Amino acid sequence: MGSPAQDLIDAIARGECTARQAAEDVIAHIEAGDGEINAVIVRDFDRAREQAEAADRRRAAGERPSLLGLPMTVKESLNVAGLPTTWGFTEHADFVPAADATVVRRLKDAGAVILGKTNVPPGLSDLQSSNPVYGITHNPHGHGRSPGGSSGGSAAALAAGFVTAEIGSDIAGSIRTPAAFTGVWGLKPTHGVVPLAGHSFPGTDAADVLLAAVGPMARSAADLDLLLGVIANHPLPAPRLQPAGLRVAALTRHPLAPLSSTIATAVEVCADRLTAYGASVDRSPSLPALEELHGDYVRLLNTVMFRGAPPAGGEPLTLRQWFDMADRHAQAGRAWDAVLSERYDVILAPVFGTTAFPIDDLDIGSRTLDVDGETVPFAPQLAWAGMAAYSGLPAVSFPVGTDDLGLPIGLQLIGPRFGDRSIIGLAETLAVHHA
Repeated sequence: MGSPAQDLIDAIARGECTARQAAEDVIAHIEAGDGEINAVIVRDFDRAREQAEAADRRRAAGERPSLLGLPMTVKESLNVAGLPTTWGFTEHADFVPAADATVVRRLKDAGAVILGKTNVPPGLSDLQSSNPVYGITHNPHGHGRSPGGSSGGSAAALAAGFVTAEIGSDIAGSIRTPAAFTGVWGLKPTHGVVPLAGHSFPGTDAADVLLAAVGPMARSAADLDLLLGVIANHPLPAPRLQPAGLRVAALTRHPLAPLSSTIATAVEVCADRLTAYGASVDRSPSLPALEELHGDYVRLLNTVMFRGAPPAGGEPLTLRQWFDMADRHAQAGRAWDAVLSERYDVILAPVFGTTAFPIDDLDIGSRTLDVDGETVPFAPQLAWAGMAAYSGLPAVSFPVGTDDLGLPIGLQLIGPRFGDRSIIGLAETLAVHHA
């Protein structure tokens, strides 16, 4: 597959089309096709036209920033000056930030044209994207199926072909699961590589949320790498991983999260491909205690998501308990670092146990999932994405085909800290794009 974003940027640079024409094409596509999908829920088309015209003036003046003229959208939870940031809460429907999030400012400085914002679940806390402010977003590959969450609108906008580039966020698979469900690319960067400023609860200027990451989403590996280079805090090492001689842990079992045969087979097929390329693949890998670490991850996740508020009837954390939790988190990161230096170069794993599930009105705690005809609890599926979220390691979600219903199948590669670009490049050798 080509690089749709880079190809468009190059066409604008060569004068084959203007940034204004490119923006108008995307606007027309959204207006014609988004009615049933409901991905781009905040539309800023008039200001986008002004941004595009400014990009054309920059080009005429000889400027060539890396994203000049590229029309794109961003996740609703990221502040864009003059546009609402609600996180899907009706009580924040009128909040309009005065300043851009840092990543949005970097995109604009690089010449991108921001056309609007894409849908999320309330509080960014679900793997589907439905909220009382903006309604339900549907998967472009199957109406009534989840596009994932919380960056579900982002993934749907990409999968529908509205835009070629997006920015999402991920604390529990919120970039990777939508990418997997819709057949696009998504990177949860190494923790701290991409700034979080301007991605906080509406109306707040809070500390960075532990575990959270902002990252790029795109329709190709090359475009994912392109966006990462714009929004990252510092340059990352060039790709260095080649399949030949690679040490790979291929994971098809988790003590808490069952896999469908479709997803398990996809992992096996990719593992076979890596073996054929000359990699050494361990199909029964020696990894940290996954069940214990997932319990620690969920406790920390709930603590940071709800800012320490105890569950109903529970007691608030003591300061000692918080430091103990922080210590276990740091120890887990060091344990995963050791795994990805001493035993393996990358981990090949599912993002989620099935392809896109039917949209419902349940929360994660009460929802169930059909896995090959067996009804299982939904919440433990967070364990697949939680490995990289808890450890702070980079993980890229990439497409590997479709199931019998035509729904995309996505897997993830987890790599060493700051190996973001390497896992993107390696995933490109394994990706299979749906028709």
